[in-house]
Amino acid sequence: MKVSKGFTELKQSAYTSSVQEPPADYRVAPADKSNMARYLFGNFQRCLYPVQKFDSDTERKLAVILERDAIRWFKPAKGQFQIYYKSGADHPEYQPDFVAETADMIYMLEPKMRKELDDPIVIAKKEVAIKWCVNASDHASTYGGKPWRYLLIPHDEIAENRTLTGLAARFGG
Repeated sequence: MKVSKGFTELKQSAYTSSVQEPPADYRVAPADKSNMARYLFGNFQRCLYPVQKFDSDTERKLAVILERDAIRWFKPAKGQFQIYYKSGADHPEYQPDFVAETADMIYMLEPKMRKELDDPIVIAKKEVAIKWCVNASDHASTYGGKPWRYLLIPHDEIAENRTLTGLAARFGG
């Protein structure tokens, strides 16, 4: 793993949506969950972006948990972390699904379908994310910053009544 810089500004996210359709409330699941990516969600208080899109209802539920339990959170834009994993001869970029800060920790969170947890690409992404978090934690310790921790969470373990602390205790590797 190569670290080329320690800080990047928050990257802009761009979303397309209908002007007739205002952002949906993230706390309410849409009637049609088959194409979650078409919905734009808003009404966040702790998200670093005013609106978000989610790839699944599981991601929306995780946002509900983060809005309640985190100080701040966001879904990183492409290129935000510049983490690369090995896939055959290629080194594609890994973009974590969520980053959330609590009083004593910064979490990189990846909800994933349970049947995909043993997929070689998921494992490769997990390995580089854990290394990145170790390096970020080591650096943060030099100035009294918060440690980083990677969470790979099975989709069927994410429910709105769960807590970030509980998920971290169970899936924090």
